[in-house]
Amino acid sequence: MEGELANIKKWNILYPVYINSKKTMAQGRRIGLTKACENPTCAEIGDCCTYFKIPFAIEIDKAYPRDFMQRGRVRVLLKKEDGTLFNPAIASRKQLMLRIAEMVPRHPGRTKKPEAASTSTAGSSTKSGKGGKKRR
Repeated sequence: MEGELANIKKWNILYPVYINSKKTMAQGRRIGLTKACENPTCAEIGDCCTYFKIPFAIEIDKAYPRDFMQRGRVRVLLKKEDGTLFNPAIASRKQLMLRIAEMVPRHPGRTKKPEAASTSTAGSSTKSGKGGKKRR
Protein backbone atom coordinates (compact mmCIF):
# COMPACT_ATOMS: atom_id res chain seq x y z
CA MET A 1 0.00 0.00 0.00
CA GLU A 2 2.77 2.43 0.83
CA GLY A 3 4.53 1.71 -2.46
CA GLU A 4 1.31 2.61 -4.27
CA LEU A 5 0.91 5.85 -2.30
CA ALA A 6 4.51 6.81 -3.06
CA ASN A 7 3.78 6.29 -6.75
CA ILE A 8 0.62 8.44 -6.60
CA LYS A 9 2.71 11.38 -5.41
CA LYS A 10 4.56 11.31 -8.73
CA TRP A 11 1.38 11.32 -10.86
CA ASN A 12 0.25 14.39 -12.82
CA ILE A 13 -2.25 16.69 -11.13
CA LEU A 14 -5.39 18.07 -12.78
CA TYR A 15 -7.44 20.69 -10.99
CA PRO A 16 -10.97 21.35 -12.34
CA VAL A 17 -9.96 25.02 -12.66
CA TYR A 18 -7.58 24.07 -15.50
CA ILE A 19 -10.50 23.35 -17.87
CA ASN A 20 -13.16 25.70 -16.43
CA SER A 21 -14.50 28.19 -18.99
CA LYS A 22 -15.74 30.48 -16.19
CA LYS A 23 -12.15 31.19 -15.09
CA THR A 24 -9.58 33.42 -16.77
CA MET A 25 -6.01 32.45 -17.58
CA ALA A 26 -4.86 34.52 -14.59
CA GLN A 27 -7.24 32.55 -12.36
CA GLY A 28 -5.71 29.27 -13.52
CA ARG A 29 -7.36 28.09 -16.75
CA ARG A 30 -4.81 26.22 -18.87
CA ILE A 31 -6.67 25.66 -22.16
CA GLY A 32 -8.40 28.01 -24.60
CA LEU A 33 -11.77 29.47 -23.70
CA THR A 34 -13.50 27.96 -26.73
CA LYS A 35 -12.25 24.46 -25.81
CA ALA A 36 -12.94 24.71 -22.06
CA CYS A 37 -16.11 23.46 -20.37
CA GLU A 38 -18.30 25.10 -17.75
CA ASN A 39 -17.69 24.22 -14.06
CA PRO A 40 -16.28 20.67 -14.27
CA THR A 41 -16.15 18.53 -11.13
CA CYS A 42 -13.55 16.02 -9.95
CA ALA A 43 -16.05 13.19 -10.36
CA GLU A 44 -16.69 14.12 -14.00
CA ILE A 45 -12.94 14.30 -14.68
CA GLY A 46 -12.53 10.89 -13.02
CA ASP A 47 -15.30 9.39 -15.17
CA CYS A 48 -13.58 10.74 -18.29
CA CYS A 49 -10.29 9.16 -17.18
CA THR A 50 -12.11 5.85 -16.74
CA TYR A 51 -13.47 6.22 -20.28
CA PHE A 52 -9.96 6.87 -21.62
CA LYS A 53 -8.62 3.91 -19.55
CA ILE A 54 -6.19 6.12 -17.63
CA PRO A 55 -5.55 5.39 -13.92
CA PHE A 56 -6.58 8.23 -11.63
CA ALA A 57 -7.03 9.11 -7.97
CA ILE A 58 -9.41 11.81 -6.69
CA GLU A 59 -8.20 13.84 -3.72
CA ILE A 60 -11.23 15.60 -2.26
CA ASP A 61 -9.44 17.31 0.63
CA LYS A 62 -6.97 19.21 -1.58
CA ALA A 63 -7.61 22.73 -2.91
CA TYR A 64 -6.29 24.83 -5.76
CA PRO A 65 -3.87 27.43 -4.30
CA ARG A 66 -5.22 30.40 -6.29
CA ASP A 67 -8.82 29.55 -5.43
CA PHE A 68 -8.81 27.62 -2.17
CA MET A 69 -12.63 27.53 -1.99
CA GLN A 70 -12.58 25.19 -5.02
CA ARG A 71 -12.03 21.78 -3.37
CA GLY A 72 -10.65 18.64 -4.98
CA ARG A 73 -8.09 17.58 -7.53
CA VAL A 74 -7.43 14.54 -9.69
CA ARG A 75 -4.10 12.75 -10.04
CA VAL A 76 -3.58 10.88 -13.31
CA LEU A 77 -0.92 8.49 -14.56
CA LEU A 78 -0.26 8.90 -18.28
CA LYS A 79 2.72 6.52 -18.63
CA LYS A 80 3.47 3.07 -17.29
CA GLU A 81 6.74 2.38 -15.45
CA ASP A 82 8.39 1.19 -18.67
CA GLY A 83 7.53 4.50 -20.39
CA THR A 84 4.70 3.31 -22.64
CA LEU A 85 1.44 5.26 -22.65
CA PHE A 86 -1.77 3.92 -21.09
CA ASN A 87 -3.71 5.53 -23.94
CA PRO A 88 -1.66 6.08 -27.13
CA ALA A 89 -3.99 8.91 -28.20
CA ILE A 90 -3.11 10.94 -25.07
CA ALA A 91 0.60 11.63 -24.73
CA SER A 92 0.64 14.79 -22.58
CA ARG A 93 -1.24 16.51 -19.81
CA LYS A 94 -2.41 19.23 -22.23
CA GLN A 95 -3.90 16.65 -24.60
CA LEU A 96 -5.66 15.01 -21.66
CA MET A 97 -7.14 18.35 -20.54
CA LEU A 98 -8.43 19.04 -24.06
CA ARG A 99 -9.99 15.57 -24.38
CA ILE A 100 -11.61 15.79 -20.92
CA ALA A 101 -13.01 19.26 -21.73
CA GLU A 102 -14.65 17.75 -24.83
CA MET A 103 -16.16 14.88 -22.84
CA VAL A 104 -17.48 16.67 -19.73
CA PRO A 105 -20.43 18.47 -21.44
CA ARG A 106 -21.62 15.05 -22.70
CA HIS A 107 -21.33 13.49 -19.22
CA PRO A 108 -24.53 11.60 -18.23
CA GLY A 109 -24.91 13.64 -15.03
CA ARG A 110 -24.92 16.88 -17.03
CA THR A 111 -27.42 15.80 -19.66
CA LYS A 112 -30.03 14.84 -17.05
CA LYS A 113 -29.82 17.97 -14.87
CA PRO A 114 -31.31 20.57 -17.27
CA GLU A 115 -34.36 18.39 -18.00
CA ALA A 116 -35.16 17.96 -14.31
CA ALA A 117 -34.71 21.67 -13.63
CA SER A 118 -37.04 22.72 -16.46
CA THR A 119 -39.88 20.46 -15.28
CA SER A 120 -39.68 21.65 -11.67
CA THR A 121 -39.76 25.35 -12.58
CA ALA A 122 -42.76 24.92 -14.89
CA GLY A 123 -44.86 23.30 -12.16
CA SER A 124 -44.11 25.85 -9.44
CA SER A 125 -44.94 28.97 -11.48
CA THR A 126 -48.73 28.45 -11.62
CA LYS A 127 -49.55 31.44 -9.44
CA SER A 128 -52.61 33.33 -10.59
CA GLY A 129 -54.84 36.04 -9.27
CA LYS A 130 -55.01 39.76 -9.05
CA GLY A 131 -52.08 41.22 -7.21
CA GLY A 132 -51.74 44.60 -5.66
CA LYS A 133 -52.16 46.43 -2.39
CA LYS A 134 -55.15 45.91 -0.14
CA ARG A 135 -57.06 49.07 0.63
CA ARG A 136 -59.03 49.92 3.74
